Amino acid sequence: QVQLVESGGGSVQAGRSLRLSCAVSGHSGRHCLAWFRRASGKDREGVASIRSDGGTNYADSVKGRFTISKDNAENTLYLQMDSLNPEDNAMYYCGAEYGWYGCSVLIDTAFTYWGQGTQVTVTV
Repeated sequence: QVQLVESGGGSVQAGRSLRLSCAVSGHSGRHCLAWFRRASGKDREGVASIRSDGGTNYADSVKGRFTISKDNAENTLYLQMDSLNPEDNAMYYCGAEYGWYGCSVLIDTAFTYWGQGTQVTVTV
């Protein structure tokens, strides 16, 4: 059973940075890990994904500002978020799925396993 636990959310001023972490356990083989977010009143949207071979994919809205990475030794997924703005306000979730399809399409219906989420609030 894949388990995901996010941490690192909080409140930060616009223009500053924040790094989210997701402890991942129970996964093996070819898989995809990803970050999603859900802003108030909106659907959950894909932010970034990383395949088990290291290939990455980003939503246009975060390209050049966010970086997804993983530490295989620590079984931890990261999301480095720079130049945050109020549009980044959301609950952030990490997701996992076997295979690489989810990484290419970056939609939540392609993922089976989810963490509980961590809130990011960007203030002006």
